[in-house]
Amino acid sequence: MSIRKATLADHPAICKLLEQLGYPGTESYLPQNLEVVLSQPLSTVLVYELNGVVAGFIAFDFIPQLTTRGDYARISCFAVNESARGNGIGNALEEHFTKLATERKCDRIEVHCHSRRVDAHRFYERQGYEESPKYFIKMLPDE
Repeated sequence: MSIRKATLADHPAICKLLEQLGYPGTESYLPQNLEVVLSQPLSTVLVYELNGVVAGFIAFDFIPQLTTRGDYARISCFAVNESARGNGIGNALEEHFTKLATERKCDRIEVHCHSRRVDAHRFYERQGYEESPKYFIKMLPDE
């Protein structure tokens, strides 16, 4: 078992995990998106390897703020292979990320988790997250 930074070579495994999350068809654009994310200094993707196979990943950003002393840390995507859930992989990834956010002196971690992901809600609550209502989005047209 190990946690390491993702590479472009991890995109097939990440695609499979995204499909399990309900995001099929990422194969055509994930390599380019992953390349962009990996090149951003405030963005990171970590993978958890179990017996040499990617069993989970967490993607996150550090977001500088004007109104607080510390940055925000935001989880943008987080998945553990369905067949490996319940083995502490999600816990290990989240704890590793929390350590990085603490070292960066972030004052909070944010995550958007759709209301249909009830199991994920329980996971985040066990990890110490609290619900913070009122999340607004504005969808922009495809061009």
